[in-house]
Amino acid sequence: MNTKRKTLKMPVRYLMNAVLVVLLFLALSYMTGNMLSTYQNKVLMTVGINIILAVSLNVATGYLGQLPLGHAGFMAVGAYAGGIFMKATPAAELLKSGQNAAALPYILAALVLSAVIAGVFGLVIGIPALRLRGDYLAIITLGFGEIIRVVLTNIDSVLGFSFTYGAAGLKRIPKFASFDLVFVCVVLSCTVVHMIMKSRHGRAILSIRENEIASESVGIPTTYYKTFAFAASAMLAGMAGCLYAGYLGSLYPATFKFMKSIEILVMVVLGGMGSMLGSVLSASVLTVLPEALRSVEDLRMVAYSLALVVMMIFRPKGLLGSYDFSMSKALERILNTVFRPKLRAAKKKEGSDHVQS
Repeated sequence: MNTKRKTLKMPVRYLMNAVLVVLLFLALSYMTGNMLSTYQNKVLMTVGINIILAVSLNVATGYLGQLPLGHAGFMAVGAYAGGIFMKATPAAELLKSGQNAAALPYILAALVLSAVIAGVFGLVIGIPALRLRGDYLAIITLGFGEIIRVVLTNIDSVLGFSFTYGAAGLKRIPKFASFDLVFVCVVLSCTVVHMIMKSRHGRAILSIRENEIASESVGIPTTYYKTFAFAASAMLAGMAGCLYAGYLGSLYPATFKFMKSIEILVMVVLGGMGSMLGSVLSASVLTVLPEALRSVEDLRMVAYSLALVVMMIFRPKGLLGSYDFSMSKALERILNTVFRPKLRAAKKKEGSDHVQS
């Protein structure tokens, strides 16, 4: 009798995850079309954008173990790149006339362009910055984020023509972001991060987090993998910025101040460093909670801050710590729990037969 633990094959796991994603999409689509108001739909889209930002920062902070404080800068780069590109294309006229399918290539191009440009900035900043650690890295990335904001505010006076429109803001951006697009980007971001962290590249990144010196001693190119994780984090933040531009339709440099980076970092810390599910849950909670407390306007920020303080006191490692939920592993545990008595009985019988012989 086969007494091995029951395990699910990889195709079955992927199929389960695909089915869950489709069911979640259908449920949320039904809610957005029949149950939620326009305001609630906008909050839901904001949740999706913040999930991408939290998951992307979790790559550099939770998995790599670094402390960048300029994530809003990468978001700003992606937002302005996508916004300027979309304004220069005929996508606005196509969207106004209801030709969404014809505008789709421009939307996809904007997302890719935003991610690539933000990734390039991540490389440019990451190569010198990641030679430092701890507070020094935090200060450099903080400076980068502020430099991006100042450049976006003043670059028009240097160029001599309107490019980002300075403090007045980049306006009349085609509002191409929809719930379907945001949901697909969230799934894509989580899938990419999951596949990276389950590969040998992800194991190398985790080893650097645990002990960088030991990783170097066994031949892991730490500089390469630190830059790789930093660039991947920046690319996803740039894509989130592009969605943000297509969601609001206008951009202002003041939106991407230092506190925006802190807001994203709080989402990662609250959910748990190195936990993708924790980032998803915390981004959802920290986006919905301020909106839910609008009825108590005077006490809204007090209640919001108090909730964070209480959470950090009783759960200093975040909601989930470094735990990541897996439906396939949960099903495996259920199967092994059901079949474990039979396995033990079979082992006991084999042992008794062996003794008698």
